[in-house]
Amino acid sequence: MIVLARVVPLFSGSKGNSYYIGTLNEGVLIDAGRSCKQIENAMEANGLKMSNVSGVFITHEHTDHCSAVKVLAKRYNLPVYASLGTLRALECGNKIALGTDTILIETEIAIGNMLIQRYDTPHDAAESCCFRVTATDGKSALIATDMGVMLPEIRTAAHRSDFVVLESNHDIEMLKTGMYPYPLKRRILSEKGHLSNDACAKELAELVKGGTLRLMLGHLSEQNNTPRLAFSTSVSALENAGLKFRSDYTLDIAPPETRVHSVIF
Repeated sequence: MIVLARVVPLFSGSKGNSYYIGTLNEGVLIDAGRSCKQIENAMEANGLKMSNVSGVFITHEHTDHCSAVKVLAKRYNLPVYASLGTLRALECGNKIALGTDTILIETEIAIGNMLIQRYDTPHDAAESCCFRVTATDGKSALIATDMGVMLPEIRTAAHRSDFVVLESNHDIEMLKTGMYPYPLKRRILSEKGHLSNDACAKELAELVKGGTLRLMLGHLSEQNNTPRLAFSTSVSALENAGLKFRSDYTLDIAPPETRVHSVIF
């Protein structure tokens, strides 16, 4: 029997981020940025069991990516994987419980039938990164958000992936004219901030031309973006590159609140 791997976007956005990647029987969580109860409910709504989670991978120590990891790891006896800088930041910030099994992932690690690879990201955190998961059938998914610019290493990983979630955080004009204080605007727009709709769209066009055809927009700002605007910006860039939605590629948006939704990759 063929066991299909899937990406399930549990939460994505300013209020919290968490993805399940794996099969119905075995998988990992990428980030745990909502409450433990919310993640449990989201897993159940998608037909997934916490008992089948082999570990939690944390991209960085910002609350919208790790707020539940302390309780989740303790309740389900889960190991927590992250970069050294992130592990130290979690410990210093009392965001993981004493005695939690913390495991440094330097480049890659095998868990069950999956291979998880780490790629460093430019963000205003201790040592942020993103993760690429390769399933037993050789197909892979990359979750890449919270980065001010697209580094060559991440771009290469994306081109080698079958499914990519890429950050489309903000519309530049909405951000510039919005209510955020100037220092925060400057941080978001910096090379250690977040990818804009325009930056994301440019990358997606190159990905599709290179053969990565299954795409999802992630980490949309509630204040400085809309799903319609993020989607239309990417579709327009892809159309300008001669690529048609649905016939040449698929594009979805990771929801801010969980819904029954998964992508087989």
